[in-house]
Amino acid sequence: MPGDDGRLRCPWGTSPGNPDYVTYHDEEWGRPVRGETALFERFTLEAFQSGLSWLTILRKREGFRRAFAGFDADAVAAFGEPDAARLMADPGIVRNRAKIAAAITNARAVVTLREAVEGGLDALVWSFAPDGRTRPAPRTLGDVPASTPGSKALAKALKGHGFVFVGPTTAYAAMQACGLVNDHLADCFARNA
Repeated sequence: MPGDDGRLRCPWGTSPGNPDYVTYHDEEWGRPVRGETALFERFTLEAFQSGLSWLTILRKREGFRRAFAGFDADAVAAFGEPDAARLMADPGIVRNRAKIAAAITNARAVVTLREAVEGGLDALVWSFAPDGRTRPAPRTLGDVPASTPGSKALAKALKGHGFVFVGPTTAYAAMQACGLVNDHLADCFARNA
């Protein structure tokens, strides 16, 4: 769909009146994300998004960063019950007890993953990037899967290292967001940007 600037974008990235979607689509989604902190942030936000609009998460992103110590895994891993209570009272984030607990659990998993896997979270996640054989570019949103064998394997590997709240659909959404796969539609300008 053409945006206000005439560029063809994935339909979700052209939401009139929602410049947050346009900016996220144009500048972040599908671009390679590397590094423990950046990946921990994306997986945490994808988990919080489950059942909600991504726009809700985008609008609270800075609140999440403040609340979760800039997604520093060591800091979040040290959170205790007082921190969980503080987070439940924080209107700057989505206040869901299970998702908050998952973020803390996953931070602890990130920390222990450093010793279990050379290169830690970054190496583990990127080991599930497709091997260069690409499927055809999706023509419509209906051509984009909710999960793939790769996302199922990634979710299983993460769970095997102690992660929670990361099923195949959440794992695939993170793979899309972090640029492991390119699901910009065939006619979208950002597909080859």
